Amino acid sequence: MQFLPAPVLVLLIISGCASDPAPVEQLRLSEQAVVQARSMDASEAYEELVLAEKKLSAARAALEAGDNRQARMLAEQAELDARLAEARVLKDKRQAQIDDLNRRIQRLRQQLGEQR
Repeated sequence: MQFLPAPVLVLLIISGCASDPAPVEQLRLSEQAVVQARSMDASEAYEELVLAEKKLSAARAALEAGDNRQARMLAEQAELDARLAEARVLKDKRQAQIDDLNRRIQRLRQQLGEQR
């Protein structure tokens, strides 16, 4: 049995890891996440949405430049930022509903207090 010299083996391992596939599917998922966040009324007021759009744009540029690893990383970050913006929209809507219910409860308590 013949063994390869260590430098040759290292070179083979590095070259095998260097070729990342194009993150086309991840870019699609990231784009969908941004569109979904926008459809839930996330706007530029949500910093995470702005970051997601910037990272998505940078991911497209990295893909065009052939840097698939950077493109994938930026696309993943863009997806997560968009999902965070969406979660913040939902949280803010729920908080508005809770605040409205608390106002109604307070009004009812006042009305009941006046009737006694």
